[in-house]
Amino acid sequence: MSYKVDFKEVSTIGFENSPVSEAMAGLRANEARYFWNKYKHEFVTVPATEDTETLKWIESILAERDMIFPYQPLEVSSFEVEGIRMAYVFYENGLSVNIMYTLEEGGKRAVGFKLSDAMEIPVEFEGKFKFARQKSKLAGTIRGSFFVIKGTYL
Repeated sequence: MSYKVDFKEVSTIGFENSPVSEAMAGLRANEARYFWNKYKHEFVTVPATEDTETLKWIESILAERDMIFPYQPLEVSSFEVEGIRMAYVFYENGLSVNIMYTLEEGGKRAVGFKLSDAMEIPVEFEGKFKFARQKSKLAGTIRGSFFVIKGTYL
């Protein structure tokens, strides 16, 4: 069942099994607010079990850096806006992975990582990525990092 993310009334719907459900809900709402303000796009998620194609696409791109996460994926989102394919996966431990993949050749293509407020940096990132901090009214302190996608994944 799909969930249109509300960034005014933050809800933990879909994240009930997460130990950081409140922080994850804030992070998801922060993403929804961004896409609404920038593109007037409504951010909709579905349970990861209902969109395995998006999850496989994200995992194939992560494999470029030998990144395989043992975490339970809870929700995914996939959409296109202004010639950019966007995909998200939200994991039970509070990690959010997003793909920004410009469809036009030569455009920007990157994988972004965001850590929910107060979660520890997962061992997969130690020594490989530096995380910048961002304050958010919805999500508290968000720590994020990224890498540029080198391969082609259409």
